Amino acid sequence: MTFLTLLDPTLVVELLILGLCTGFLAGLLGIGGGMLMVPFVTFILTSKGFPPEHIVKMAVATSLATICFTSLSSVWAHHKRDAVLWPVALTLAPGILVGSALGAQLAVALPGKILSVLFAVFVAFSATQMFLNRKPKPSRVLPGKLGMFSMGGLIGMLASIVGAGGAFLSVPFMTWSNVKIHNAVATSAALGFPIAFAGTLGYVWAGWNLPPMQSTLPGSAVLVGNLGYLYLPGLIIIAFASMCTAPLGAKTAHKIDIAPLKKVFASVLYVLAAYFLIKSL
Repeated sequence: MTFLTLLDPTLVVELLILGLCTGFLAGLLGIGGGMLMVPFVTFILTSKGFPPEHIVKMAVATSLATICFTSLSSVWAHHKRDAVLWPVALTLAPGILVGSALGAQLAVALPGKILSVLFAVFVAFSATQMFLNRKPKPSRVLPGKLGMFSMGGLIGMLASIVGAGGAFLSVPFMTWSNVKIHNAVATSAALGFPIAFAGTLGYVWAGWNLPPMQSTLPGSAVLVGNLGYLYLPGLIIIAFASMCTAPLGAKTAHKIDIAPLKKVFASVLYVLAAYFLIKSL
């Protein structure tokens, strides 16, 4: 566990811009921040000369920690509209907590290159779903407690590995089980916090004895500070900025047709997926 602060204005500005853009797009398109935060935090830390073997894991941990904050504001908005199915969320939560904690340990054990490939596959899958706007056809009801625990564990594990809030799995699962789409989205928002919280703790625990994360560039002064794999300056700056712009994005979404924007954003995600694949190779 280390915390040392050296101020690099350029890095602060880059993290602020990332947070502002992530928050706005999350509110506008209803996406999780992980798809943007992980690749761009990876790119930023790479450009600053951080140890390459830890960068992707730091980016994933930081993304999860940020989701802890953004999910709270999101779920409160859904709760005020009585859209959250709390019995469903509470039934899935135990499995999610276990799966998220295990997923973090698995991700830390994986080589950085393999984790990069897994994230690239996740981003490409999400982009395809967004581009085609596919919605699973309802065909059954929610399973029993054992099935919900197992599904929660799977959602939590995969979300923790890629640094996402889990909506890419939980929303299709619930709509497939005849849960109305607006309830599925709202309940998925409620699940974002346990996923992010347990996953963040897992990354902090796994990297508790890591040495200070610092730039290897000669004469570089960067904002340094890590708690395990969690990059604290990134968490503080990105979370603050994204929570400022998310309401603006949500407000804008009600005024324009976002379908074309989703296809443009999906194209950008394909580029990010390609970047991660190239980086891993």
